[in-house]
Amino acid sequence: MRIWTLLAVIVLGTGLVLVFLQLHPPKTLKIAAGPVGGAYDQVAKRYVEQLAADGITLEVIETAGSVENEQLLAERKVDAALLQGGIAVSDPEVEAIGAIFFEPMIFLARSELELPGNPALWRGLKINGGRPGSGTAAAYVDFLAAIELDLLANQTVSIGYDDAISALISDEIDMAVFVAPIDAPYLQRAYGHPDIQFIPLDHSNAIARRLAYAATVTVPTGAISLDPVIPAEPQSILALEARLAVSPDLHPALINRVTMAAKALHASRDIITDPDAFPSVEGTDLPVNNAARQLITEGPSTWHDWLPYWMAAQVNRTLLLLLPILFIVVPMLRALPGIYAYIMGWKVWQHYPDIRAIEDELDENPSVEDLKRMDAELVELDDRLSKVRLPAAYRQAAYHARMHVELVRKRIEGMRTA
Repeated sequence: MRIWTLLAVIVLGTGLVLVFLQLHPPKTLKIAAGPVGGAYDQVAKRYVEQLAADGITLEVIETAGSVENEQLLAERKVDAALLQGGIAVSDPEVEAIGAIFFEPMIFLARSELELPGNPALWRGLKINGGRPGSGTAAAYVDFLAAIELDLLANQTVSIGYDDAISALISDEIDMAVFVAPIDAPYLQRAYGHPDIQFIPLDHSNAIARRLAYAATVTVPTGAISLDPVIPAEPQSILALEARLAVSPDLHPALINRVTMAAKALHASRDIITDPDAFPSVEGTDLPVNNAARQLITEGPSTWHDWLPYWMAAQVNRTLLLLLPILFIVVPMLRALPGIYAYIMGWKVWQHYPDIRAIEDELDENPSVEDLKRMDAELVELDDRLSKVRLPAAYRQAAYHARMHVELVRKRIEGMRTA
């Protein structure tokens, strides 16, 4: 007996350990960000601080930008990636946590240039369209197609953001395109610089409608700089929604934790965003993870206040799994006693047609030989009823059936005597 008890304890303990290992998430994950010092790099480092509070190590992977981020995520070399709006994802299993902030499309140029507000009229300019592999480069190509401007109308160069600011200041290029948060660190060098001007776009709403993944946001007066005031008037500019995408292999508990970090980091307002506008489950162009959607739209459950993040995540998933089961199982459990009682009763009721057949035959004035045969059949039927195995609570049906058999036998005896 002690051996069996010991084996049961070992099996139970092993099962608990396996369950714990399955539920407990890994302590490290990788996120594809962008160039060191860039906007995505700065955002990723804020996630590092958020996740460190729960002992999670987030490794920030330096990349050329969103295009490379998508490749790393599709190849499952990273667990998460920051992706610019409009960057297509080749892996259909990749999901989004949500859209997390606006990235305006900002055009900066040399101050002495008198440029038309309509970008379709730009000619003969030397424009930096972003580094190869960056989201800016991809968005700039789409932008030119949307305004129907020939690639050869201007000279396009491909350099990094910091180098582009320096090139503008040193008059090596005429214009640079930036797809980045409006307060990106490298843009701070350009705002207010006497040799650089902000170029507002005419017809921004029309251009946004030609770009499937673009929207327009309003930059209020003085949003970029108050001395000098940039812009001098409110401007409607193009904006893309940056997305946080995750690998389908990422542990569910980490998806919950990353989503909570996104809510903490991106829910506040900024110069172009209203409070609680992000994270958003709309406009991602990717399927949104169900758990992330629930956390964003409904907020964290009570479990998050009482349990470690990884346990709270599993409790939520367990409840989501159990609720549909309960709606099916509970009615079934309520019906089981009735079903069981019917089965027990059927073991007796299946003999009643034989009894009824003999009663009907008795009404037809049977012969002595028939009476003898019917009595023998009833004896055999009574024997079968005596052997039916029933729980004590259901034996009464068998007793009633045997009494019925006995009454029919007495009737036969009376007929034989007469």
